[in-house]
Order: sequence, then structure tokens, then C-alpha cells
Amino acid sequence: MCLIAWNWQPDTEQPLLLIANRDEYYARPTRPLHHWEGAPIRAGKDLQAGGTWLGLAPGGRMAALTNVRDMRQQRADAPSRGALVSDFLSGQSSASQYLESIAATAAHYNPFNLLVYDGQTLLGFESQAARIVAMQPGIAAVSNAGFDTPWPKLLGLKTGLQHWVMQQTRPQAPGPAALFALLADNAPAPDAQLPDTGIPLERERVLSSAFIRSSDYGTRASSLVMLRRNSARFIERSFDAQGCTGEVSLDL
Repeated sequence: MCLIAWNWQPDTEQPLLLIANRDEYYARPTRPLHHWEGAPIRAGKDLQAGGTWLGLAPGGRMAALTNVRDMRQQRADAPSRGALVSDFLSGQSSASQYLESIAATAAHYNPFNLLVYDGQTLLGFESQAARIVAMQPGIAAVSNAGFDTPWPKLLGLKTGLQHWVMQQTRPQAPGPAALFALLADNAPAPDAQLPDTGIPLERERVLSSAFIRSSDYGTRASSLVMLRRNSARFIERSFDAQGCTGEVSLDL
């Protein structure tokens, strides 16, 4: 998962609205959103390593992951970060308990950001500093750097989500299609606004849009999660190099 934005309103009937894009190599085998056999998890599945990037579980549990793009800290022998998501979803620990439990081993993984919600509390974790981040009510986001690092695509998605939320009081408020349209934005950022993450400038350009498409790598899933007090809806659109391959919607 490489771009996530959310609206956190803990004292309302819909505490959490989250939208996200997962970017990955097209060749990496993946199963779209489904109810995992023998587990309470509703998520897509990375068939290469067995974990996931975004998922839900009963009781309002949610977890989502982004990789941190820092080529100086990548190890080929590091364990899969996707297990951090599935382990939280299949467990019973509170958000704070879980993040405290992984802090001591976070350095074993390639750098990541983890967002977890236990039905009451929304917390983030930045592995590079082994830091737990308390989320404040309102609009926030994370991409392939620390929480709310102002990369252009992160700022653009936050602005779009804020506009969508403000329109919800109108009689003809936009629906989920407008959120998927935000995630489908493939406009690259100007060179002057690109981060320096240790990769060639041409690659930075490709990765600077919310929706990525290249010959071998791109956005594989766009997701919408609506967590209400006693229910949840998870909608996922899947993509390959040719375009959209399907949509799955699950209710909890």
C-alpha cells in the first residue's frame, strides 16, 4: 500500500472513512479482496509472502501498511511487512498494545508505516523511529514517507477528500465513485516538487502520481473503507497492466 488518506471522526456514527491505493509489481501474484479461510480477515492477499496491505476484521478492526521508499535501507532478506497487518487483524490486542509489541522488532523489517484501528482508537507507527503516532480527528494521510509528509500526491488526495467530506451535507452529495476518481488521478507532480528517495528522477516522476502505471509496476488496488459504529463496508477495485480487472464489495 503506497497512498492512504482518511477522515477520522471518533464521536460520530462513521468514525473512519479511508481511501487507499496499493502499488506493486504486476508480476507479483495477488488475490483480490475476500474473506480469508480459517481467519476473521477480510482483505486482499499477497500470494507470494502471504500477508496483506489493507484489511478489516470483526469488531471494527482495521490495519493498513505503506512501505517507506528509502533505497539506502532496503534488505533483500527482511521479513514481509504484510504479516504486520494480518497479525493485528487476527489478534485481540488493542491498537496501542499491538504497536508497543512490534516496536522492539520493527528494525528487522524494511522501513514501513502502519495504521491500526481497534474499533476505538486510531494509531500510526513509523518504523524508522519506532514511533507511535496518535491520530487527531480530521483529514490525514500517509504515503511512502512519514505520516503527513507533504509529497504532492499526498497533499492532492487530502485536499480532494476534504472537499468530498464538505459536500456530504448537500442534497446531491457525491458518492463513492467520486472517491475512486480521486484515487485514479494519474497526473505526475512537477519536477521541482519531487522528493529525493535515492532513485532516478525518471522513476520519481512515474511514482509521483496518485495512480501509477508503468510497464512493470503500478497501482494494483484502489480501496474504500467505511467504518460505522456497528457495521463496515469495504470496496476494492483491482488493476493490472491493461486496466481494471474487477470490483469486490464486502459488508461486515
